[in-house]
Amino acid sequence: MIEWNIQSRAHACETCGQAFADEQAYYTVLFDERAGLRRQDICAACWGKDAQAGQLRESLISRWQGVYEAPPPRPLDPIQRDTAETLLRKLTQRNDPRHAPAAYILAVMLERKRLLKIKEQIEHDGRRVFIYEQPKTGDLFTIADPQLHLDQLAQVQHDVAHLLEHGLPADGAAEPPAPEPPAEPVTAIADSAPAPAFPEPPKEA
Repeated sequence: MIEWNIQSRAHACETCGQAFADEQAYYTVLFDERAGLRRQDICAACWGKDAQAGQLRESLISRWQGVYEAPPPRPLDPIQRDTAETLLRKLTQRNDPRHAPAAYILAVMLERKRLLKIKEQIEHDGRRVFIYEQPKTGDLFTIADPQLHLDQLAQVQHDVAHLLEHGLPADGAAEPPAPEPPAEPVTAIADSAPAPAFPEPPKEA
């Protein structure tokens, strides 16, 4: 079973080691290997050499071209309250199956707000897996479809709202149960939630 995770964009070509310059074009390739999905970021020059030499392996499942953006300076004051993106990062880093539905809903919310882009949809161990990219950082989020039913959406939406408001407990600490969902679903999240029975196809990168 594939683990959902984040794979950060490299700051240098993984073939020649040359650091990427701001606004430099590069290629991201995704390999399906025994240990899971693995990304490589390659400069255009090395990409051309590898393609001509036929060195792209059979395990390659996807590729796309991007433009490198130099990371901005770190803010002086860290954000205290969770946003949808920071919460999604925390959930994927913790990789707790209990939070898989919440991570999926957060990814859909961010994709609809154009803060994440779907780069690929694959089948892995009989499950759909979505590969999302954060355009500014180039980070990839691997999110498995939890196959939610309509009668589960209200509770998941409420769980997401509870996590955004109160945050995750310390790693290893027991999680207090979230309060029962209200009679009406949380509007801001409900408007962004997918209809699992009729999923939207991935958008063009």
